Amino acid sequence: MARITAGVASSHVPAIGAAIDNKQTEEPYWKRVFSGFEKSKDWMAKAKPDVAIVVYNDHASTFSVEIVPTFALGCAAEFPPADEGWGPRPVPTVQGHPELASHIAQSVILDEFDLTICNKMEVDHGLTVPMNLLFGSPKEWPCPVIPLAVNVVLYPPPTAHRCYMLGKAIRKAIESYPEDLNVVIFGTGGMSHQISGPRAGLINSRFDKAFLDNLSKDPKKLTRISHLEFMREAGAEGIEMVMWLIMRGALDDDIEEVRRFYTVPASNTAVGHIILENRKGAAKGKRKSKSAPKIKRAAARVTHRDVRRGKR
Repeated sequence: MARITAGVASSHVPAIGAAIDNKQTEEPYWKRVFSGFEKSKDWMAKAKPDVAIVVYNDHASTFSVEIVPTFALGCAAEFPPADEGWGPRPVPTVQGHPELASHIAQSVILDEFDLTICNKMEVDHGLTVPMNLLFGSPKEWPCPVIPLAVNVVLYPPPTAHRCYMLGKAIRKAIESYPEDLNVVIFGTGGMSHQISGPRAGLINSRFDKAFLDNLSKDPKKLTRISHLEFMREAGAEGIEMVMWLIMRGALDDDIEEVRRFYTVPASNTAVGHIILENRKGAAKGKRKSKSAPKIKRAAARVTHRDVRRGKR
């Protein structure tokens, strides 16, 4: 059967994509960000997923304010990069996995989660930036991808608990798929940030680090965070972190944290990243690397001047 062996969470700051596209990754401001993902790329190269499920939010590329589904699953054969106003990013077209995606849709909908099925959609930086951070910049993405777009743009977004339970339904769907597939699931977005209004530039490292701790140790505690608390503590855009809970819900309760990275700022956003492996799944999985790396955490110092100079 198919199995989810690991979950990856990562911020998807658009300026990170611009830094990659403009070959600025070695500049001092950006080097500290990209250095935090080097060991993660090594981990991904060893993990060799057959399929990646990427949970992200669309930024008015495929969906406009006219139609915004709460959960939209990409079931197409391919997903081209979106033109976000300055031309599509120079990244490969994402190849889908229509058979597995359709199976997930049927299983999850029959479990009473209402998904919008998308047989045509473009993907923006919300998906492609985390792909770059974990897979690098290959000529072709190394595995098929199933996009899952979540509304965290227009009120009301789904609750943290709803997202966590959707993750569990996705796991059930994956495990009922007969083909032997190694699946890695991404949760993207966040961490704390606000890009407009009187609190523009807000970053709450205390909240972010507690979120990362509980993502590993006590995810059910995170499911009780309300929309208001996310906004108050993490800024208007901090609600994106509910997407990380879809990833966490799809994993075992008993996981191993193998990588963590946190730095501020990147643009005007806190960048968080974590890799969690299923203990049982990793033990059974024939593709597991010989030895899982110990938790490695990195953080960069930040000054108020750094925050102010960030441009999104």
